[in-house]
Amino acid sequence: MTHTVLILGPSGRFGRHAATAFANAGWRVRSFDRKSDRLPDAAMGADVIVNAWNPTYDRWARDVPGQTDRVIEAARASGATVMIPGNVYVFGADAPARFAEDTPHRAANPLGRIRVDMEAAYRAAGIPTIILRAGDFLDTQASGNWFDMVMAKSLTKGYLTCPGEPDVPRAWAYLPDVALAAVALAERRDTLEVFEDVPFPGYTLSAREMAAAISTVVGREVRAKPMNWLPIHIARPFWPVAKGILEMRYIWSKPHHLDGTKFARLLPEFAPTPVEAALAAALAAVDIHPDQPVTTGRPGLAQ
Repeated sequence: MTHTVLILGPSGRFGRHAATAFANAGWRVRSFDRKSDRLPDAAMGADVIVNAWNPTYDRWARDVPGQTDRVIEAARASGATVMIPGNVYVFGADAPARFAEDTPHRAANPLGRIRVDMEAAYRAAGIPTIILRAGDFLDTQASGNWFDMVMAKSLTKGYLTCPGEPDVPRAWAYLPDVALAAVALAERRDTLEVFEDVPFPGYTLSAREMAAAISTVVGREVRAKPMNWLPIHIARPFWPVAKGILEMRYIWSKPHHLDGTKFARLLPEFAPTPVEAALAAALAAVDIHPDQPVTTGRPGLAQ
């Protein structure tokens, strides 16, 4: 029997990889077109709705609650399970370093509260929902994430730009792996609870550890250097997204990791991509290849 998945946000980071992973697994993939499709109609007959909609920070307060209501209504009418790529914003600055399915959602900042309220709405709705929670993404193409837009920009000079403290461990996730996990969970949805919060363990790396791993991949020394946040402060009056970036700056200096206990129990056969292979793919996406020379020099502030 062929199952059907509806992808909301099919051109985005997670949506793009989810569409590929579901198609490779034999699912019928429907890509939602905002210009021509009606969500209630598009959802009919779908077994799973992947909600990969992710507006820019400055639109979260305006768009996310309405999008949540629309997806809940469509899932309730169609009987579909909703799959959501969760993030770590819900825990807050004062949370413990271990992020697990039972870690309280106590974020007090505006963006964190929006995500807390969004997830709470799905739980309260009583529709089958899977939150697959991951850290920052490593992508196979330049997609405007922190790694390709900021951190990797100075690699040809021998530096990995670090937005936070270089020795603070934090969560990372290779997008193809997250998408494969989404498919595996979707195919087990009948055995899951109505609402499942599943942390994706991915990789826990400090910037210094990431730089060392990249050094192995490229065959040259790469060192972590701090990012200069001043340009973002200066751009804040003219760039609406800057406010959200500065609001979430704390996550770069907060040690954290995603506990993989539940993930291993649900998907014991899952084989993650080795971190060096994931980094090699992410580097190729920003035209930094393992055989490309990398120069080294004295670390300094990012310009």
